Amino acid sequence: MSDLKHSPVRHDHKAFLEKARTRKGFDEAYDALELECQVIDQLLKARARAGLTQDAVAERMGTTKSAVSRLEGAGKHSPSLGTLRRYAQAVGCDLQVRLIPQK
Repeated sequence: MSDLKHSPVRHDHKAFLEKARTRKGFDEAYDALELECQVIDQLLKARARAGLTQDAVAERMGTTKSAVSRLEGAGKHSPSLGTLRRYAQAVGCDLQVRLIPQK
């Protein structure tokens, strides 16, 4: 297994959103992707906590860096529970999925 170290890039998400929300149509598009954004945020935070690079996670998952990059990016691909489970294990986490009753 690789001993690649992760050096996170600082990102002020609140400042990003404040600026982005000034663009026409951003709020609607962002709200439509809320769940996906939450999942991606959780993936990135877990990898950062583990101190791993995408290369290291890919090696632990038995896949490629580009596959991890696609998983961590917003796109048309929806990962399977199996893939999310392998990612969670690679970064030292357990995967939980919950259904919460609507109000």
